[in-house]
Amino acid sequence: MPDEKESAEVMKWTDTREIAIALCEHHPDVDPKAIRFTDLHRWVMALPGFGDDANRSNEKILEAIQMTWIEESE
Repeated sequence: MPDEKESAEVMKWTDTREIAIALCEHHPDVDPKAIRFTDLHRWVMALPGFGDDANRSNEKILEAIQMTWIEESE
C-alpha cells in the first residue's frame, strides 16, 4: 500500500540519524560544526520527506541532529 509506505517515510524531529544523513546529502559543502541552529532548523524543515511541526523542535533536538551530522560527515 503506497499510502502506508509514504507515511512511514515521513521524518520527525526525533529521527536524528535520518535527518543527519539527508543534511549530508543536501548540504555536502557545509561544515556542520559551524552551522547556526536557526539555519539548521530551516534546512531540516525544507528537507524532502520531513513532515513534523516546526514548533516541536528545541535546542536539545537541534544539538542532537548537529552532533549526528558531524559524525556522519567524518
